[in-house]
Amino acid sequence: MGKMTIYHGSYMAVEHPRIIKRRNTKDFGMGFYCTIIREQAERWARKYDTPVLSTYTVRMSDELNILEFKDMSEEWLDFIIACRRGEPHNYDIVIGAMANDQIYNYISDYIDGILTRNQFWTLARFKYPTHQICFCTQPALLCLEFVGSEEVSEK
Repeated sequence: MGKMTIYHGSYMAVEHPRIIKRRNTKDFGMGFYCTIIREQAERWARKYDTPVLSTYTVRMSDELNILEFKDMSEEWLDFIIACRRGEPHNYDIVIGAMANDQIYNYISDYIDGILTRNQFWTLARFKYPTHQICFCTQPALLCLEFVGSEEVSEK
């Protein structure tokens, strides 16, 4: 896999990424989340009073255990449900579409039996593409090289 540029949106420059253990669960579990879509990372950053975009180059190591979801699939949905429930996995890096707040509401409704799987898929079509890369382990973080950061302007 070649070298690529990725972005992380936050309230500060993140020169030395790390995995912060928290109670709340995310799409692909605990990890450091980035995206190849600059505009998406800028939206993440704008949630904060001082929005900052950090840029990295990354070269994935063949020695890492990487799971990539090419599209929203049954496997993607099941993996997100398991991670959101706090179930651990053994991947160093997980790549795929993001279940934004609206999509996650549909996932919650599916888990609670309010929606069928078919109803979930009907509602889950994204209005714009999303993407996320979760660096789940310390060896995965070593693939990142900090390029720089900048404050994000208001949209």
